[in-house]
Amino acid sequence: MGDYDEDTAFLGQTGPYFWTTFFLLNTVFVSTGFNGLYIVFVGAAPKHHCFVPDVNLTHEWEHAIIPFTIVDGYEVQSQCSRYKLDVVRNLSAEGYIPGRDVNLTNLEQEGCLNGWSYSKEIYHSNIVTEWDLVCDNQWKVPFASSTLFVGYLLGSLISGQLSDRFGRKKVIFISLAAQCVSVILQSFSHSWRMFCIMFLFVGASQISIYISAFVLGTEVLSKTMRVIFTTLGAFLFYCIGYMTLPWIAYGIREWRTLLAVLATTSVVYIPLWWFLPESPRWLLTQGRVEEAEAIVRDAARKNKVQAPAVIFKEFELQGRPPIKTYTMLDILKSKNIRCITLMCLLLWMAINIGYFGLSLNTSNLSGDPFMNCFLSAAAEVPAYVVSTVLLRKCPRRALLSSFLIIGGGVLLLIQFIPNTLQYIALALEMTGKFGFTMAFSIVYIYTAEIYPTVLRNVGMGMCSSAARIGSITAPYVIYLGTYNKVLPYILMGSLTIASSVVNFFLPETLHRDLPETVEQMQECQGLCNGPKKKRYVENGGSDNPNIHHEAKSDVQSLTA
Repeated sequence: MGDYDEDTAFLGQTGPYFWTTFFLLNTVFVSTGFNGLYIVFVGAAPKHHCFVPDVNLTHEWEHAIIPFTIVDGYEVQSQCSRYKLDVVRNLSAEGYIPGRDVNLTNLEQEGCLNGWSYSKEIYHSNIVTEWDLVCDNQWKVPFASSTLFVGYLLGSLISGQLSDRFGRKKVIFISLAAQCVSVILQSFSHSWRMFCIMFLFVGASQISIYISAFVLGTEVLSKTMRVIFTTLGAFLFYCIGYMTLPWIAYGIREWRTLLAVLATTSVVYIPLWWFLPESPRWLLTQGRVEEAEAIVRDAARKNKVQAPAVIFKEFELQGRPPIKTYTMLDILKSKNIRCITLMCLLLWMAINIGYFGLSLNTSNLSGDPFMNCFLSAAAEVPAYVVSTVLLRKCPRRALLSSFLIIGGGVLLLIQFIPNTLQYIALALEMTGKFGFTMAFSIVYIYTAEIYPTVLRNVGMGMCSSAARIGSITAPYVIYLGTYNKVLPYILMGSLTIASSVVNFFLPETLHRDLPETVEQMQECQGLCNGPKKKRYVENGGSDNPNIHHEAKSDVQSLTA
Protein backbone atom coordinates (compact mmCIF):
# COMPACT_ATOMS: atom_id res chain seq x y z
CA MET A 1 0.00 0.00 0.00
CA GLY A 2 1.21 3.47 -0.82
CA ASP A 3 1.44 6.41 1.55
CA TYR A 4 -2.05 7.94 1.65
CA ASP A 5 -0.93 11.25 3.20
CA GLU A 6 1.73 11.64 0.52
CA ASP A 7 -0.61 10.68 -2.33
CA THR A 8 -3.24 13.20 -1.22
CA ALA A 9 -0.83 16.01 -0.28
CA PHE A 10 -2.09 18.07 -3.25
CA LEU A 11 -5.36 18.68 -1.34
CA GLY A 12 -3.54 20.90 1.12
CA GLN A 13 -4.03 20.94 4.85
CA THR A 14 -7.20 23.07 5.00
CA GLY A 15 -9.92 24.17 2.64
CA PRO A 16 -13.72 24.10 2.22
CA TYR A 17 -13.82 20.30 1.94
CA PHE A 18 -11.93 19.68 5.19
CA TRP A 19 -13.73 22.38 7.16
CA THR A 20 -17.18 21.24 5.98
CA THR A 21 -16.41 17.63 6.83
CA PHE A 22 -14.96 18.72 10.18
CA PHE A 23 -18.08 20.58 11.33
CA LEU A 24 -20.65 18.15 9.92
CA LEU A 25 -18.94 15.15 11.46
CA ASN A 26 -18.56 16.91 14.79
CA THR A 27 -22.29 17.58 15.00
CA VAL A 28 -22.76 13.82 15.35
CA PHE A 29 -20.99 13.94 18.71
CA VAL A 30 -23.58 16.37 20.09
CA SER A 31 -26.17 13.58 20.19
CA THR A 32 -23.85 11.37 22.25
CA GLY A 33 -23.50 14.17 24.79
CA PHE A 34 -27.11 14.14 25.96
CA ASN A 35 -28.43 10.72 24.94
CA GLY A 36 -26.21 8.84 27.37
CA LEU A 37 -26.40 11.16 30.38
CA TYR A 38 -30.12 11.73 30.77
CA ILE A 39 -30.10 9.09 33.51
CA VAL A 40 -28.77 11.91 35.73
CA PHE A 41 -32.29 13.37 35.71
CA VAL A 42 -34.40 10.36 34.76
CA GLY A 43 -32.89 8.32 37.61
CA ALA A 44 -32.62 11.09 40.22
CA ALA A 45 -34.36 10.42 43.53
CA PRO A 46 -36.46 13.42 44.65
CA LYS A 47 -37.23 14.06 48.31
CA HIS A 48 -39.60 11.39 49.55
CA HIS A 49 -41.10 9.78 52.63
CA CYS A 50 -43.64 7.07 53.38
CA PHE A 51 -47.12 7.70 52.08
CA VAL A 52 -49.68 8.04 54.84
CA PRO A 53 -53.23 7.11 53.80
CA ASP A 54 -56.21 9.10 55.05
CA VAL A 55 -57.14 7.38 58.32
CA ASN A 56 -58.48 10.45 60.18
CA LEU A 57 -55.26 11.33 61.98
CA THR A 58 -55.05 14.61 63.86
CA HIS A 59 -52.93 17.39 62.44
CA GLU A 60 -50.19 16.72 65.00
CA TRP A 61 -49.98 13.01 64.22
CA GLU A 62 -49.99 13.62 60.45
CA HIS A 63 -46.69 15.45 60.90
CA ALA A 64 -45.29 13.20 63.59
CA ILE A 65 -45.92 9.81 61.96
CA ILE A 66 -42.71 10.12 59.93
CA PRO A 67 -39.73 9.64 62.28
CA PHE A 68 -36.61 11.76 62.11
CA THR A 69 -33.11 10.41 61.64
CA ILE A 70 -29.60 11.87 61.61
CA VAL A 71 -27.90 12.02 58.17
CA ASP A 72 -24.46 13.67 57.87
CA GLY A 73 -25.05 15.52 61.11
CA TYR A 74 -28.47 16.87 60.11
CA GLU A 75 -31.89 15.76 61.36
CA VAL A 76 -34.12 14.81 58.43
CA GLN A 77 -37.32 12.85 57.92
CA SER A 78 -36.87 9.12 57.40
CA GLN A 79 -37.33 8.10 53.78
CA CYS A 80 -37.94 4.39 54.33
CA SER A 81 -39.96 4.01 57.52
CA ARG A 82 -42.87 5.41 59.52
CA TYR A 83 -44.36 4.78 62.91
CA LYS A 84 -46.73 1.82 62.80
CA LEU A 85 -49.97 3.12 61.33
CA ASP A 86 -52.36 1.09 63.53
CA VAL A 87 -50.64 2.28 66.70
CA VAL A 88 -50.60 5.92 65.58
CA ARG A 89 -54.27 5.75 64.57
CA ASN A 90 -55.28 4.46 68.00
CA LEU A 91 -53.20 7.09 69.79
CA SER A 92 -54.70 9.81 67.61
CA ALA A 93 -58.22 8.56 68.24
CA GLU A 94 -57.61 8.60 72.00
CA GLY A 95 -56.45 12.23 71.87
CA TYR A 96 -52.80 11.78 72.78
CA ILE A 97 -50.39 14.51 71.66
CA PRO A 98 -47.08 13.34 70.10
CA GLY A 99 -44.01 14.48 71.98
CA ARG A 100 -46.04 15.52 75.04
CA ASP A 101 -48.15 12.53 75.96
CA VAL A 102 -46.21 9.97 73.93
CA ASN A 103 -42.46 9.44 73.68
CA LEU A 104 -42.04 8.86 69.93
CA THR A 105 -38.72 7.05 70.31
CA ASN A 106 -40.55 4.18 72.00
CA LEU A 107 -43.03 3.67 69.17
CA GLU A 108 -42.69 0.71 66.84
CA GLN A 109 -41.76 1.50 63.22
CA GLU A 110 -42.68 -0.17 59.95
CA GLY A 111 -41.72 0.12 56.31
CA CYS A 112 -43.55 2.12 53.67
CA LEU A 113 -46.35 -0.39 53.22
CA ASN A 114 -48.52 2.04 51.24
CA GLY A 115 -45.77 3.40 49.00
CA TRP A 116 -44.10 6.79 49.04
CA SER A 117 -44.90 10.46 48.62
CA TYR A 118 -42.48 12.28 46.31
CA SER A 119 -41.70 15.95 46.05
CA LYS A 120 -42.57 17.44 42.66
CA GLU A 121 -40.54 20.57 43.27
CA ILE A 122 -37.82 19.53 40.79
CA TYR A 123 -38.98 16.40 38.95
CA HIS A 124 -42.61 15.92 37.97
CA SER A 125 -42.00 12.25 37.24
CA ASN A 126 -39.11 9.89 36.50
CA ILE A 127 -38.35 6.19 36.80
CA VAL A 128 -37.76 6.52 40.55
CA THR A 129 -41.20 7.95 41.27
CA GLU A 130 -42.99 5.75 38.74
CA TRP A 131 -41.56 2.40 39.90
CA ASP A 132 -40.64 3.31 43.51
CA LEU A 133 -36.91 2.75 43.07
CA VAL A 134 -36.07 3.81 46.62
CA CYS A 135 -35.11 2.12 49.89
CA ASP A 136 -34.90 -1.65 49.28
CA ASN A 137 -35.18 -1.05 45.51
CA GLN A 138 -32.63 1.77 45.44
CA TRP A 139 -30.02 -0.56 43.91
CA LYS A 140 -32.06 -0.69 40.72
CA VAL A 141 -31.06 2.86 39.70
CA PRO A 142 -27.28 2.26 39.61
CA PHE A 143 -27.99 -1.12 38.04
CA ALA A 144 -29.93 0.65 35.27
CA SER A 145 -26.96 2.99 34.81
CA SER A 146 -24.62 0.00 34.56
CA THR A 147 -26.70 -1.45 31.71
CA LEU A 148 -25.72 1.61 29.68
CA PHE A 149 -22.04 0.81 30.26
CA VAL A 150 -22.63 -2.85 29.44
CA GLY A 151 -24.16 -1.63 26.18
CA TYR A 152 -21.04 0.45 25.64
CA LEU A 153 -18.99 -2.71 26.12
CA LEU A 154 -21.00 -4.74 23.60
CA GLY A 155 -21.15 -1.86 21.13
CA SER A 156 -17.40 -1.34 21.34
CA LEU A 157 -16.77 -4.95 20.38
CA ILE A 158 -19.39 -5.16 17.63
CA SER A 159 -19.02 -1.73 16.02
CA GLY A 160 -15.31 -2.21 15.33
CA GLN A 161 -15.98 -5.42 13.43
CA LEU A 162 -18.92 -3.97 11.49
CA SER A 163 -17.13 -0.73 10.66
CA ASP A 164 -14.04 -2.47 9.35
CA ARG A 165 -16.20 -4.81 7.27
CA PHE A 166 -18.96 -2.55 5.95
CA GLY A 167 -17.45 0.92 6.22
CA ARG A 168 -17.37 3.77 8.71
CA LYS A 169 -20.16 5.83 7.15
CA LYS A 170 -22.78 3.06 7.03
CA VAL A 171 -22.20 2.07 10.64
CA ILE A 172 -22.54 5.69 11.81
CA PHE A 173 -25.97 6.17 10.25
CA ILE A 174 -27.25 2.71 11.15
CA SER A 175 -26.20 3.38 14.74
CA LEU A 176 -27.93 6.79 14.72
CA ALA A 177 -31.15 5.10 13.62
CA ALA A 178 -30.73 2.38 16.26
CA GLN A 179 -30.15 4.98 18.95
CA CYS A 180 -33.28 6.90 17.95
CA VAL A 181 -35.46 3.78 17.98
CA SER A 182 -33.98 2.54 21.28
CA VAL A 183 -34.61 5.81 23.13
CA ILE A 184 -38.17 6.05 21.77
CA LEU A 185 -38.93 2.48 22.87
CA GLN A 186 -37.35 3.25 26.24
CA SER A 187 -39.75 6.17 26.67
CA PHE A 188 -42.62 3.64 26.36
CA SER A 189 -41.15 1.29 28.96
CA HIS A 190 -43.84 -0.32 31.09
CA SER A 191 -41.38 -1.69 33.66
CA TRP A 192 -37.91 -1.19 35.09
CA ARG A 193 -36.71 -4.35 33.31
CA MET A 194 -37.79 -3.04 29.91
CA PHE A 195 -36.09 0.28 30.68
CA CYS A 196 -32.81 -1.52 31.44
CA ILE A 197 -33.01 -3.69 28.32
CA MET A 198 -33.56 -0.67 26.08
CA PHE A 199 -30.79 1.22 27.89
CA LEU A 200 -28.48 -1.61 26.84
CA PHE A 201 -29.29 -0.93 23.19
CA VAL A 202 -28.96 2.82 23.72
CA GLY A 203 -25.43 2.30 25.04
CA ALA A 204 -24.43 -0.09 22.25
CA SER A 205 -25.66 2.24 19.49
CA GLN A 206 -24.23 5.36 21.12
CA ILE A 207 -20.67 4.07 21.53
CA SER A 208 -20.85 2.71 17.99
CA ILE A 209 -21.65 6.23 16.76
CA TYR A 210 -18.80 7.71 18.73
CA ILE A 211 -16.10 5.24 17.73
CA SER A 212 -17.06 5.06 14.05
CA ALA A 213 -17.32 8.84 13.69
CA PHE A 214 -14.05 9.29 15.54
CA VAL A 215 -12.24 6.88 13.23
CA LEU A 216 -13.86 8.36 10.11
CA GLY A 217 -12.67 11.84 11.05
CA THR A 218 -9.18 10.55 11.82
CA GLU A 219 -8.93 8.95 8.38
CA VAL A 220 -10.67 11.57 6.21
CA LEU A 221 -9.26 14.84 7.55
CA SER A 222 -5.84 16.23 6.74
CA LYS A 223 -2.90 15.84 9.08
CA THR A 224 -3.22 19.43 10.29
CA MET A 225 -6.88 19.11 11.22
CA ARG A 226 -6.63 15.59 12.60
CA VAL A 227 -5.41 16.73 16.00
CA ILE A 228 -8.07 19.47 16.18
CA PHE A 229 -10.79 16.94 15.39
CA THR A 230 -9.67 14.19 17.73
CA THR A 231 -9.19 16.50 20.69
CA LEU A 232 -10.91 19.87 20.57
CA GLY A 233 -13.49 18.89 17.93
CA ALA A 234 -14.93 15.53 19.02
CA PHE A 235 -14.73 16.14 22.75
CA LEU A 236 -15.85 19.77 22.64
CA PHE A 237 -18.96 18.98 20.58
CA TYR A 238 -19.67 16.11 22.98
CA CYS A 239 -19.43 18.69 25.75
CA ILE A 240 -21.87 20.95 23.88
CA GLY A 241 -24.41 18.11 23.95
CA TYR A 242 -23.62 17.49 27.61
CA MET A 243 -24.14 21.18 28.45
CA THR A 244 -27.37 21.29 26.40
CA LEU A 245 -28.95 18.35 28.23
CA PRO A 246 -29.72 20.09 31.56
CA TRP A 247 -31.56 22.92 29.83
CA ILE A 248 -33.69 20.48 27.84
CA ALA A 249 -34.38 18.56 31.06
CA TYR A 250 -35.14 21.84 32.82
CA GLY A 251 -37.87 22.60 30.29
CA ILE A 252 -39.24 19.04 30.22
CA ARG A 253 -39.71 17.62 33.73
CA GLU A 254 -41.66 14.50 32.67
CA TRP A 255 -39.24 11.68 31.83
CA ARG A 256 -41.16 9.99 29.01
CA THR A 257 -41.59 13.25 27.12
CA LEU A 258 -37.94 14.11 27.72
CA LEU A 259 -36.76 10.85 26.18
CA ALA A 260 -39.09 11.20 23.20
CA VAL A 261 -37.74 14.70 22.49
CA LEU A 262 -34.12 13.56 22.80
CA ALA A 263 -34.78 10.64 20.45
CA THR A 264 -36.32 12.78 17.71
CA THR A 265 -33.21 15.00 17.56
CA SER A 266 -31.51 12.21 15.60
CA VAL A 267 -33.73 13.06 12.63
CA VAL A 268 -31.66 16.18 11.93
CA TYR A 269 -28.72 13.96 10.95
CA ILE A 270 -30.47 12.33 7.98
CA PRO A 271 -29.27 14.97 5.42
CA LEU A 272 -25.66 14.35 6.46
CA TRP A 273 -25.71 11.08 4.48
CA TRP A 274 -25.35 13.10 1.28
CA PHE A 275 -22.57 15.33 2.63
CA LEU A 276 -20.26 13.05 4.62
CA PRO A 277 -17.85 10.88 2.60
CA GLU A 278 -16.74 7.32 3.24
CA SER A 279 -13.15 6.88 4.38
CA PRO A 280 -10.84 6.66 1.33
CA ARG A 281 -8.28 4.90 3.51
CA TRP A 282 -10.79 2.18 4.32
CA LEU A 283 -11.82 1.89 0.66
CA LEU A 284 -8.18 1.38 -0.31
CA THR A 285 -7.80 -1.43 2.23
CA GLN A 286 -10.80 -3.07 0.56
CA GLY A 287 -9.26 -2.73 -2.90
CA ARG A 288 -11.92 -0.21 -4.02
CA VAL A 289 -9.45 2.20 -5.62
CA GLU A 290 -11.91 3.86 -8.02
CA GLU A 291 -14.29 4.83 -5.22
CA ALA A 292 -11.44 6.19 -3.13
CA GLU A 293 -10.16 8.26 -6.06
CA ALA A 294 -13.67 9.60 -6.74
CA ILE A 295 -13.92 10.90 -3.16
CA VAL A 296 -10.45 12.48 -3.30
CA ARG A 297 -11.22 14.12 -6.68
CA ASP A 298 -14.44 15.55 -5.24
CA ALA A 299 -12.37 16.91 -2.34
CA ALA A 300 -9.95 18.49 -4.83
CA ARG A 301 -12.86 20.14 -6.67
CA LYS A 302 -14.25 21.60 -3.44
CA ASN A 303 -10.80 22.78 -2.37
CA LYS A 304 -10.28 24.24 -5.86
CA VAL A 305 -7.04 22.37 -6.53
CA GLN A 306 -6.00 20.24 -9.51
CA ALA A 307 -5.87 16.49 -8.89
CA PRO A 308 -3.19 14.46 -10.71
CA ALA A 309 -4.22 11.99 -13.41
CA VAL A 310 -3.30 9.07 -11.15
CA ILE A 311 -3.72 9.68 -7.43
CA PHE A 312 -2.76 6.37 -5.83
CA LYS A 313 0.27 5.49 -7.95
CA GLU A 314 1.36 2.33 -6.21
CA PHE A 315 -2.11 0.87 -6.56
CA GLU A 316 -2.07 1.53 -10.30
CA LEU A 317 1.33 -0.10 -10.67
CA GLN A 318 0.70 -3.11 -8.49
CA GLY A 319 -2.96 -3.66 -9.23
CA ARG A 320 -5.57 -4.28 -6.63
CA PRO A 321 -4.28 -6.08 -3.57
CA PRO A 322 -6.16 -9.10 -2.29
CA ILE A 323 -8.91 -8.09 0.09
CA LYS A 324 -8.16 -9.17 3.65
CA THR A 325 -10.52 -8.71 6.54
CA TYR A 326 -8.90 -8.21 9.92
CA THR A 327 -10.46 -9.26 13.22
CA MET A 328 -9.51 -9.25 16.89
CA LEU A 329 -7.65 -12.52 16.30
CA ASP A 330 -5.11 -10.61 14.20
CA ILE A 331 -4.23 -8.66 17.35
CA LEU A 332 -2.98 -11.90 18.90
CA LYS A 333 -0.80 -13.01 15.99
CA SER A 334 2.05 -10.55 16.58
CA LYS A 335 3.93 -10.33 19.86
CA ASN A 336 4.47 -6.62 19.33
CA ILE A 337 0.77 -5.90 18.69
CA ARG A 338 -0.26 -8.08 21.64
CA CYS A 339 2.07 -6.16 23.92
CA ILE A 340 0.92 -2.76 22.70
CA THR A 341 -2.75 -3.76 22.92
CA LEU A 342 -2.47 -5.08 26.48
CA MET A 343 -0.86 -1.84 27.60
CA CYS A 344 -3.53 0.23 25.81
CA LEU A 345 -6.27 -1.83 27.49
CA LEU A 346 -4.73 -1.15 30.91
CA LEU A 347 -4.51 2.57 30.14
CA TRP A 348 -8.13 2.90 29.08
CA MET A 349 -9.39 0.86 32.02
CA ALA A 350 -7.34 2.81 34.58
CA ILE A 351 -8.45 6.18 33.19
CA ASN A 352 -12.13 5.19 33.40
CA ILE A 353 -11.89 3.73 36.89
CA GLY A 354 -10.10 6.85 38.12
CA TYR A 355 -12.43 9.29 36.35
CA PHE A 356 -15.69 7.68 37.46
CA GLY A 357 -14.30 6.85 40.87
CA LEU A 358 -13.39 10.51 41.40
CA SER A 359 -16.81 11.60 40.15
CA LEU A 360 -18.63 9.21 42.49
CA ASN A 361 -16.63 10.48 45.48
CA THR A 362 -17.17 14.16 44.77
CA SER A 363 -19.20 15.88 47.48
CA ASN A 364 -22.78 16.50 46.41
CA LEU A 365 -23.08 20.07 45.27
CA SER A 366 -25.89 22.05 46.85
CA GLY A 367 -28.17 24.11 44.68
CA ASP A 368 -30.00 23.58 41.44
CA PRO A 369 -29.26 20.13 39.89
CA PHE A 370 -29.66 21.46 36.36
CA MET A 371 -27.08 24.19 36.91
CA ASN A 372 -24.78 21.72 38.67
CA CYS A 373 -24.92 19.42 35.64
CA PHE A 374 -24.14 22.32 33.35
CA LEU A 375 -21.17 23.42 35.46
CA SER A 376 -19.87 19.86 35.61
CA ALA A 377 -19.89 19.69 31.82
CA ALA A 378 -18.40 23.15 31.42
CA ALA A 379 -15.52 22.24 33.74
CA GLU A 380 -14.22 19.81 31.11
CA VAL A 381 -13.92 22.42 28.36
CA PRO A 382 -10.59 23.92 29.56
CA ALA A 383 -9.02 20.47 29.63
CA TYR A 384 -9.95 19.85 26.00
CA VAL A 385 -8.58 23.22 24.92
CA VAL A 386 -5.32 22.74 26.82
CA SER A 387 -4.87 19.20 25.46
CA THR A 388 -5.28 20.49 21.91
CA VAL A 389 -2.55 23.05 22.43
CA LEU A 390 -0.16 20.64 24.15
CA LEU A 391 -0.63 17.89 21.56
CA ARG A 392 0.86 20.18 18.92
CA LYS A 393 4.42 19.78 20.21
CA CYS A 394 4.47 17.53 23.27
CA PRO A 395 5.30 13.81 23.08
CA ARG A 396 2.23 11.68 23.72
CA ARG A 397 3.87 9.34 26.22
CA ALA A 398 5.19 12.06 28.54
CA LEU A 399 2.00 14.11 28.25
CA LEU A 400 -0.34 11.23 29.06
CA SER A 401 1.81 9.97 31.94
CA SER A 402 1.98 13.44 33.46
CA PHE A 403 -1.78 13.84 33.68
CA LEU A 404 -2.24 10.26 34.87
CA ILE A 405 0.13 11.07 37.72
CA ILE A 406 -1.91 14.20 38.49
CA GLY A 407 -5.18 12.22 38.56
CA GLY A 408 -3.70 9.32 40.52
CA GLY A 409 -1.94 11.65 42.93
CA VAL A 410 -5.22 13.40 43.72
CA LEU A 411 -6.85 10.03 44.46
CA LEU A 412 -4.03 9.20 46.87
CA LEU A 413 -3.99 12.62 48.57
CA ILE A 414 -7.68 13.47 48.86
CA GLN A 415 -8.20 10.83 51.58
CA PHE A 416 -6.02 12.83 53.95
CA ILE A 417 -8.08 16.03 53.70
CA PRO A 418 -10.20 16.53 56.86
CA ASN A 419 -13.91 17.28 56.57
CA THR A 420 -13.32 20.80 57.85
CA LEU A 421 -11.28 21.72 54.76
CA GLN A 422 -13.91 21.18 52.08
CA TYR A 423 -12.52 23.91 49.83
CA ILE A 424 -9.17 22.11 49.59
CA ALA A 425 -10.92 18.82 48.91
CA LEU A 426 -13.03 20.47 46.19
CA ALA A 427 -9.93 22.03 44.62
CA LEU A 428 -8.23 18.63 44.54
CA GLU A 429 -11.32 17.02 43.02
CA MET A 430 -11.45 19.62 40.25
CA THR A 431 -7.72 19.16 39.65
CA GLY A 432 -8.22 15.43 39.42
CA LYS A 433 -11.13 15.82 37.02
CA PHE A 434 -9.03 18.13 34.89
CA GLY A 435 -6.23 15.54 34.84
CA PHE A 436 -8.47 12.64 33.90
CA THR A 437 -10.31 14.69 31.27
CA MET A 438 -6.94 15.55 29.75
CA ALA A 439 -6.02 11.87 29.82
CA PHE A 440 -9.29 10.99 28.07
CA SER A 441 -8.66 13.36 25.19
CA ILE A 442 -5.00 12.36 24.82
CA VAL A 443 -5.51 8.58 24.94
CA TYR A 444 -8.07 8.71 22.11
CA ILE A 445 -5.74 10.31 19.59
CA TYR A 446 -2.74 8.38 20.91
CA THR A 447 -4.46 5.03 20.37
CA ALA A 448 -5.77 6.04 16.94
CA GLU A 449 -2.22 6.99 15.89
CA ILE A 450 -0.71 3.72 17.14
CA TYR A 451 -2.96 1.31 15.23
CA PRO A 452 -2.79 0.91 11.44
CA THR A 453 -5.78 1.60 9.22
CA VAL A 454 -6.60 -2.09 8.74
CA LEU A 455 -6.82 -2.63 12.52
CA ARG A 456 -7.66 0.83 13.79
CA ASN A 457 -11.37 0.34 14.36
CA VAL A 458 -10.82 -3.11 15.88
CA GLY A 459 -8.13 -1.74 18.18
CA MET A 460 -10.20 1.29 19.18
CA GLY A 461 -13.16 -0.99 19.83
CA MET A 462 -11.13 -3.26 22.11
CA CYS A 463 -9.74 -0.30 24.03
CA SER A 464 -13.18 1.21 24.39
CA SER A 465 -14.39 -2.15 25.73
CA ALA A 466 -11.68 -2.03 28.38
CA ALA A 467 -12.85 1.49 29.23
CA ARG A 468 -16.39 0.21 29.69
CA ILE A 469 -15.17 -2.54 32.01
CA GLY A 470 -13.45 0.18 34.01
CA SER A 471 -16.60 2.30 34.22
CA ILE A 472 -18.70 -0.72 35.25
CA THR A 473 -16.10 -1.63 37.89
CA ALA A 474 -15.75 1.85 39.39
CA PRO A 475 -18.96 1.77 41.53
CA TYR A 476 -17.95 -1.57 43.02
CA VAL A 477 -14.47 -0.26 43.79
CA ILE A 478 -16.13 2.62 45.64
CA TYR A 479 -18.29 0.08 47.49
CA LEU A 480 -15.10 -1.27 49.09
CA GLY A 481 -15.14 1.92 51.14
CA THR A 482 -17.87 0.38 53.31
CA TYR A 483 -15.21 -2.01 54.62
CA ASN A 484 -12.26 0.39 54.66
CA LYS A 485 -12.58 4.06 53.74
CA VAL A 486 -8.98 4.25 52.49
CA LEU A 487 -9.08 1.13 50.29
CA PRO A 488 -10.82 2.61 47.19
CA TYR A 489 -8.43 5.56 47.07
CA ILE A 490 -5.36 3.36 47.41
CA LEU A 491 -6.63 0.92 44.77
CA MET A 492 -7.61 3.53 42.17
CA GLY A 493 -4.65 5.80 42.81
CA SER A 494 -2.14 2.96 42.64
CA LEU A 495 -3.68 1.62 39.43
CA THR A 496 -3.53 5.06 37.81
CA ILE A 497 0.09 5.64 38.85
CA ALA A 498 1.03 2.16 37.61
CA SER A 499 -0.63 2.83 34.24
CA SER A 500 1.39 6.04 33.89
CA VAL A 501 4.56 3.95 34.17
CA VAL A 502 3.32 1.32 31.71
CA ASN A 503 2.50 4.10 29.26
CA PHE A 504 6.22 4.83 28.76
CA PHE A 505 6.62 1.44 27.06
CA LEU A 506 4.25 2.38 24.23
CA PRO A 507 5.70 3.66 20.94
CA GLU A 508 5.85 7.43 20.47
CA THR A 509 3.65 8.75 17.63
CA LEU A 510 4.62 12.42 17.60
CA HIS A 511 5.70 13.56 14.09
CA ARG A 512 4.73 10.23 12.51
CA ASP A 513 2.22 9.56 9.74
CA LEU A 514 -0.63 7.16 10.44
CA PRO A 515 0.46 3.58 9.72
CA GLU A 516 -1.61 1.89 7.03
CA THR A 517 -0.70 -1.81 7.31
CA VAL A 518 0.07 -4.25 10.11
CA GLU A 519 3.69 -4.38 8.95
CA GLN A 520 4.05 -0.64 9.35
CA MET A 521 2.67 -0.81 12.88
CA GLN A 522 5.03 -3.63 13.76
CA GLU A 523 7.97 -1.47 12.75
CA CYS A 524 6.90 1.43 14.97
CA GLN A 525 9.44 1.90 17.71
CA GLY A 526 8.51 1.05 21.29
CA LEU A 527 10.24 -0.42 24.29
CA CYS A 528 8.04 -3.52 24.13
CA ASN A 529 9.47 -4.52 20.78
CA GLY A 530 12.54 -6.18 22.29
CA PRO A 531 15.51 -6.04 19.94
CA LYS A 532 15.57 -2.88 17.92
CA LYS A 533 14.12 -3.25 14.45
CA LYS A 534 14.36 -1.09 11.42
CA ARG A 535 11.77 1.64 11.78
CA TYR A 536 8.94 2.35 9.46
CA VAL A 537 9.87 5.55 7.66
CA GLU A 538 7.53 7.12 5.18
CA ASN A 539 10.18 8.36 2.77
CA GLY A 540 11.17 5.25 0.83
CA GLY A 541 12.65 3.47 3.86
CA SER A 542 15.25 6.08 4.83
CA ASP A 543 16.60 5.73 8.36
CA ASN A 544 17.37 9.42 8.79
CA PRO A 545 14.95 10.69 11.46
CA ASN A 546 15.23 14.28 10.24
CA ILE A 547 14.22 13.71 6.61
CA HIS A 548 10.51 14.10 7.22
CA HIS A 549 10.57 16.20 10.37
CA GLU A 550 9.25 19.31 8.65
CA ALA A 551 6.57 17.45 6.67
CA LYS A 552 5.36 15.47 9.66
CA SER A 553 5.42 18.33 12.08
CA ASP A 554 2.33 19.79 10.49
CA VAL A 555 0.39 16.88 12.00
CA GLN A 556 0.44 19.00 15.13
CA SER A 557 -0.12 22.34 13.39
CA LEU A 558 -3.36 24.04 14.36
CA THR A 559 -3.06 27.04 12.06
CA ALA A 560 -5.15 27.48 8.98
